[in-house]
Amino acid sequence: MAATPSVLEKTDGEEEAASKRPKYADVGINLTDGTYRGFYNHRKEPSHPGDLDRVLNRASSVGVHKFMVTGSDLEQSLQAIELAKQYRGQCYATVGVHPCSADAFERADGGGDQLLEGLKKTAEQGTKDGWVKAFGEFGLDFDRLGHCKEEVQERWFGRQLEVAVELQLPLFLHSRAAHSSFLSILKRHLSRLPRRGLVHSFTGTLSEMWEIIDLGFDIGINGCSLKTEENLEVVKEVPLDRLQLETDGPWCEIRPSHAGMKYLEGFKDPFKKVKKEKWEDEAMVKGRNEPVEIVKVAKVVSGIKGIELEHVVEMAWGNSIEMFGLGSEA
Repeated sequence: MAATPSVLEKTDGEEEAASKRPKYADVGINLTDGTYRGFYNHRKEPSHPGDLDRVLNRASSVGVHKFMVTGSDLEQSLQAIELAKQYRGQCYATVGVHPCSADAFERADGGGDQLLEGLKKTAEQGTKDGWVKAFGEFGLDFDRLGHCKEEVQERWFGRQLEVAVELQLPLFLHSRAAHSSFLSILKRHLSRLPRRGLVHSFTGTLSEMWEIIDLGFDIGINGCSLKTEENLEVVKEVPLDRLQLETDGPWCEIRPSHAGMKYLEGFKDPFKKVKKEKWEDEAMVKGRNEPVEIVKVAKVVSGIKGIELEHVVEMAWGNSIEMFGLGSEA
């Protein structure tokens, strides 16, 4: 079987076609997840060969040129940096510990302070080398307290914000069913965080969205932001100059039950989808979200707002490139 070409390699014809397409930046994509290597549900044996090159090639074919790979703990942050090195100029990394993984600080060999110092040094070196563009993903998630207790999440959200003040990177934040506590902790540090950042995968209320906007943060929209009619009303009001697009793959796909699906009527997927057990070289895997699906997110946002798709995409691209310094070249 011939090797799949790198996402960095394009023919002259592909280059010309790409120059005419809208340009997307997927600012929230978990490319370190095992599903992109064929591993599902913590099984030891892969269901299919690793296909990350193919995933990125599919995305590139529809105009996705920038990928900000999410670091959800120290190990994944290091893996994200390696992907940034491998896919230079297209992939970039974030460094942080997700609130559902905040127990890692409590369990760390040498204590939480040592893990926090490891995060700081990783982010500092990665920033110096040009791989790291944001500090995160961190914040609060009270929807999934089975993973980590409120008080532990709150303690290490605050401690990571202290590190963020030292790093002076844009923030990549997570807030789920925790708005009041999230803002209370965040506001203690805001005066020393002039670059602000993005509250990604936003699912909050209209008033919560405006509070975040008023503090100077952008709003990240993916499939999880498009589930209910209330979600759609919020997205309708997000100012275009404060909106960014993401997939949060392999999760947060737009499903048939989502309210936003009505704006995809007649949309034809550019690639076939198959079950993981029937994996094919050029097919997507059913139930595994990937960056090519950002086109659907943009189309739904366009439909909700009644604005041309190209304008939505252009604004989101510019917002992401400016905030995170991803480089404007495609």
